[in-house]
Amino acid sequence: MLRRVLLAIPLVWVLYFFALTRSGLISTDEPRYASIAREMARTGDWITPHLWGAPWFEKPPLLYWMEALAFRLGVNDDLAPRLPVGLLSVAFLIFFYWIVRREFGDPAASYATIILGTSAAWLAFSHIGVNDLPLAATFSAAMLVSLEWLEREDRRNLPLAAALLGVAVLAKGLVPLVLAIPLAWSGRRRLLDWFRPAPLAAFALVALPWYILCFLRNGAPFLQENLWRQQFGRFFTAERAHGQPFWFFVPVIIGALFPWILVLVPIAQRQLYSDARRRFLLAWALFGFVFFSAARNKLPGYVLPLVPPIAILAGVALADSKRWRWVTISTTALLTLLGPVAAILPAALAAGISRSAPPPFHWTWLLPALISVPIWLLERAGSRGAAIGFAALAITVGAAGIALRSFPEIDRLATARPLWNAVAPIRDRVCVASLHRSLRYGLNYYSVTPLPDCHEQPREVEITQTPGELPRLVSAIALPASAPVIP
Repeated sequence: MLRRVLLAIPLVWVLYFFALTRSGLISTDEPRYASIAREMARTGDWITPHLWGAPWFEKPPLLYWMEALAFRLGVNDDLAPRLPVGLLSVAFLIFFYWIVRREFGDPAASYATIILGTSAAWLAFSHIGVNDLPLAATFSAAMLVSLEWLEREDRRNLPLAAALLGVAVLAKGLVPLVLAIPLAWSGRRRLLDWFRPAPLAAFALVALPWYILCFLRNGAPFLQENLWRQQFGRFFTAERAHGQPFWFFVPVIIGALFPWILVLVPIAQRQLYSDARRRFLLAWALFGFVFFSAARNKLPGYVLPLVPPIAILAGVALADSKRWRWVTISTTALLTLLGPVAAILPAALAAGISRSAPPPFHWTWLLPALISVPIWLLERAGSRGAAIGFAALAITVGAAGIALRSFPEIDRLATARPLWNAVAPIRDRVCVASLHRSLRYGLNYYSVTPLPDCHEQPREVEITQTPGELPRLVSAIALPASAPVIP
């Protein structure tokens, strides 16, 4: 065990903490949430979230509290929004291994933890300061703690499970209560166990105080935004501008599991579901998939709470049978896609994958296929654990390569940090004429006090951006020529 821990530490560091600030904050959500957390840390108001001075009720406070604590501890502006999420992710993986080992044995736990910890979605959302990972970790922890109640009718840890479910409610509102329906159905004959004083008190003491205090302080606007628009509105209406077709999450879940996509084959075997725990894990994944598919608004991060049960079922399937050697071999073969992914990722994040041109082929993309040879030899020798461990090492090397190659380009194309570095020395002379929404949020974060719009407060230098191009600084009073912010 000690040897495995010592081997895992450098892999975990590379996967979750290496180059964490090599790119600035991306998209609209990450800099917006970080701005709220920084303001919370500055003012000491831990009840009402504020975005640039105005109350902001879109999300519950768990992520803000995590990030605000990092700011309070003196973590810098690039690291504070991401470090707490990475630490929570690693802490959950340790817990995940422990509880899966208790329920399904050591081989299944080792395989499941490697599959989850090296899957594309879990890694990606462990690197950005948004709500998806905190929800997935806390909700999944609550469900996993409940397994002994489901299988052995053991009620001792139900208060802990209820408290964790309360934390999940602080991460993303009512969603975890809906996702817990498969647990309620699987244990429906003993459902009243959850309504005993200890579980009820644990849930209420964790989940309710912030909602009550925020309502008392802010009244109806808080309920209208946080409950109606963000919870019910997102599901029943397309007003959040994230409408997608019903089948949207089919390619998303496949991409989320990369490079372990083919583990979907062994978990489709009917004989795998021999006990209530395994059937519950399947119901957890399937119900969540159908629920999110039925919602009018869809975002890729929604499926993250479904990846842990899939990883457990895959770990159990690989531990139960020796016949799935081709799964690990094919997984390493799929690492040949890391080259094109690294090449296209910056442009995809900046402009969307549909607007990104396919990169030209390079022969080095094929090098990861060579890893399939030692994997095949290890599988043939009956050393599945070593084979999967070797696959984890290969994925770690690939992830490090993406961090070194792609993150600086992501920083250049898809974040406002280079723009702010150019603007900072002359910020009092600059206004914003036109700028992509995500870059505007990022610029506001790095500037702390948002720069004014040019139509409201003209200044001698304007930031302007043509769709599909990088922002530029333009003289508003003298020369018509302009210079790109980023060479």
